[in-house]
Amino acid sequence: MIPAKSERPTHARHTVIAFAVTLAILSYVSRVCISQAAAQKPGPGRPSTLVSDLHLSTQQLGWIFGAFGISYALFEIPTGWLGDWLGPRRVLMRIVIWWSVFTAASGWMWSAASLWVVRFLFGAGEAGGFPNLTKVFTTWLPRRERLRAQAIMWTAARWGGAFTPPLVVLLLTWLNWRWAFVVFGAIGIIWAVLFFFWFRDDPRQHPGVNAAEAAIIGDAPRNATGHGDVPWGRLVRSRSVWLLWGQYFCLTYPWSFYITWLPNYLKSWNLTDRAASSLAVLPLLCGGFGCIFCGMMSRLLVRRLGGNVGRSRRIWGVTGQLAACFFLAITINAHTAIWAVIALALASFSNDVTIPPAWAACMDIGGRHAGTVSGSMNMMGNLAGFVAPAMGGWLIHDFMNRAGYNSFLWVMAGAYVLGAACWLFVDPVTPLDPDATSH
Repeated sequence: MIPAKSERPTHARHTVIAFAVTLAILSYVSRVCISQAAAQKPGPGRPSTLVSDLHLSTQQLGWIFGAFGISYALFEIPTGWLGDWLGPRRVLMRIVIWWSVFTAASGWMWSAASLWVVRFLFGAGEAGGFPNLTKVFTTWLPRRERLRAQAIMWTAARWGGAFTPPLVVLLLTWLNWRWAFVVFGAIGIIWAVLFFFWFRDDPRQHPGVNAAEAAIIGDAPRNATGHGDVPWGRLVRSRSVWLLWGQYFCLTYPWSFYITWLPNYLKSWNLTDRAASSLAVLPLLCGGFGCIFCGMMSRLLVRRLGGNVGRSRRIWGVTGQLAACFFLAITINAHTAIWAVIALALASFSNDVTIPPAWAACMDIGGRHAGTVSGSMNMMGNLAGFVAPAMGGWLIHDFMNRAGYNSFLWVMAGAYVLGAACWLFVDPVTPLDPDATSH
C-alpha cells in the first residue's frame, strides 16, 4: 500500500505496546503474590496464613518457589516456537487463560506437595509469554522502535512486581490468602479476551492500521506466522546464542531473589508486615528505572560509538552486571534494613539495564525465529529461577537466619561476575539466518 501524501499514520502499533505492558504487569503480579503471602505471619484478625495453614518449612517453601522456575524453563522453547509457527495471537490467549486458572487454584491447595504441583502447572502455563510478546514486537514494530519497546515492557513488568507486595498486604486485610489468589487469577481472563478480539498476527490485516502506518512498519510483517522451520543446528552451534544463555542464567539467578526470598529477608530485620512490604517495593521499582534508563540512553550511546550497536549492547551488559555485583557486596555489609534495601535497589537497577539489550539481541539474532531464540534464552534464565530459590531454602535454614541470607547474596554476586564475562564475547546483532533478517 502506498499512502497518500496527506494521510497521517495511525498508531495501532502503540496499542500493541500497551497490551504488552499490561500483560507484563499481570505476569509479575501473578508471580510475586505468592512470596508476599508466604511472608505473612499469623496475628490479630489473621489466624490463617499460607505458611501456617500448609505447615511449610523454609526448605519446602524454597522448592515451591522453584517449581515455577523449572516448569517455566522447560516450556519456554516449545511455546516460543509455537508462536513462530501459529502466531502469537492464539498462543498468548492460551498462555494467559492457563496461568490465570492455576493462579486461582493456588489458593485452594492443602499441602506442600499440592502447592508444588499447582505452581509447576502455573509456570508451564505462563512459559512463552515474553518470547511471544517479543515475536509481536518483531512483527509489528520497525527495527528502530524495538529496543525502546522492550525497555517500556520490562519497566512495566518490574513495576507490576514492585507494587504487588503492598497490594497483597492491602488485599489480605479484606480477604484471606486463598481468595486473594482467586482475585489475581480472574484479572488475566479479562486481558485474554480483549487481546484475542483486537489483535492480528499480521498488522497489515488489522483494520486500525492505515497505509501510512504500514509504511512505517515496513517489511516487519514477513516475520509473522508459519516459521516453524527453525535452523536448530545453527542455533545450537552459535557461540553468541550460548553466551546469551549464559549471561541470562547469571542475570536471573540473583534477580529471582527479589520475587521469592526478599519479603522473608526483610522480616529477618524484625520489620512489621507493612514496613517490609513498603521496602519490598524499592528493588523492583528501581529495576524498572534501569530499563527506562537503558531505553533512553541506548541511542545516544550508539551514536557516541559511531553506530556500533553490538558494542553498545556489550557495554550495557558488562557494566550492568559488574555494578550489580558491587551493590550486592554493599548489601551484605549493611547494618540497617534501610541501607540494605537501598543497596539491593541499586543492584536491581544495574541488573535491569542489561534486560533491553539482551532481548533486542534475541530479535536481531532470531529474525523471523525471534520467538524461539528468545524462548531459549528465557529458558536458561528460568532454570536459574528454579535453582536459586531452592538453594536459598538450603542456605537459609531458618526464616530469621541473616547469615544464611548473606551466604545466598555472595553466591548471587558471583553469578553477576560470570554474566559480565559472557557479555564480553557476544555478537548481539548478527542473525542466525541472514536471509531471514527482520528490518
